[in-house]
Amino acid sequence: MPTRAPSDLIVIGAGVVGAACAYYAARRGLSVTVIDRGPVAGGTTGSGEGNLLVSDKEPGPELELALLSTHLWRELAERLSARIEYEAKGGLVVAADAARMRALRLFAEAQGAAGVTAREIAGDRLTELEPHLAPDLAGGFLYPQDAQVQPALAAARLLRASGARLRLGEAVTGVLTAADGAVRGVRTAAGELHAPAVVNAAGAWGGALARLAGVNLPVLPRRGFVLVTEPLPRLVRRKVYAADYVADVASDAAALQTSAVVEGTPAGPVLIGASRERVGFDRTLSTEALRRLAAQATALFPVLARVRAIRTYAGFRPYLPDHLPAIGTDPRVPGLLHACGHEGAGIGLAPATGLLVSALLTGDGPPLDPAPFAPGRFAAAG
Repeated sequence: MPTRAPSDLIVIGAGVVGAACAYYAARRGLSVTVIDRGPVAGGTTGSGEGNLLVSDKEPGPELELALLSTHLWRELAERLSARIEYEAKGGLVVAADAARMRALRLFAEAQGAAGVTAREIAGDRLTELEPHLAPDLAGGFLYPQDAQVQPALAAARLLRASGARLRLGEAVTGVLTAADGAVRGVRTAAGELHAPAVVNAAGAWGGALARLAGVNLPVLPRRGFVLVTEPLPRLVRRKVYAADYVADVASDAAALQTSAVVEGTPAGPVLIGASRERVGFDRTLSTEALRRLAAQATALFPVLARVRAIRTYAGFRPYLPDHLPAIGTDPRVPGLLHACGHEGAGIGLAPATGLLVSALLTGDGPPLDPAPFAPGRFAAAG
């Protein structure tokens, strides 16, 4: 079996998280090969809406990661120009009644102490920001730090800027280790590729990749659907979602959950989410999920009741039980690092993830405390 030229680093996964890992590792002088069984952004990234959010995260490690990524995405937008369709359009979280508004207010106050900017908007002022919103909402909060990118473009541009060697359409079938247990590369049907470090950025398939290395990483897929409307004038200016979405993000429930998330795009279609359910990798169309999404979206934006939905697509969020991604070195296999389990926040958290991984690879000071994301926290379950 042929052995190909060695690299300093192999990244498994050509989604936006893998692309960010390759980009920041290359900026620190490492030679990188990125390998994926499919095309660039062929997994969860290609099914994402491109959300870069701080508005849905409570104070803690994930919010710290998101705030760092917010800064890094602005830098990347300048370096990569408009080719990733970066929009610093802000997010608007709305409450249907007074009780939900009180809960939003407490949430925003806690976020403010952690560095998030949020401005309360009275119910009778919401239509100044979003003219087509339903008129009977109790109020909301405007989050100017929220933004959006086109995720497949972002992954492609990061990979191109990294200069990494790409191996697409090539599934990893094994992780190679030396006599001392340390990583020495990967195996595919095309041969062996050697490197002293391997990053598992396989998204929802990160658990299966970890098993190839003989370790447990309990990544599970959570299926979600997105409705796409016909191209429209810019009816929705920001990312707008109902307060219930925050609770759904933090939920452990396996059953179907839906909460309205509505946003316009530069190309014209309106994207409508979000649903969550744990059904494995089943892509079967759920008419119940789509019905709920349509009903909730038109309750927020009645104008959408007259608009055609022209397609829908499904994706799988890589879910870990404690709702924090696994980022960093695996203590069980020297040279193996993980960068997966971001659930629905992977696109937003990708730059900070890549920067943290590159710092750990090169021994530089990490940009934030890596301990909460340490993959070793799952070692006892292995």
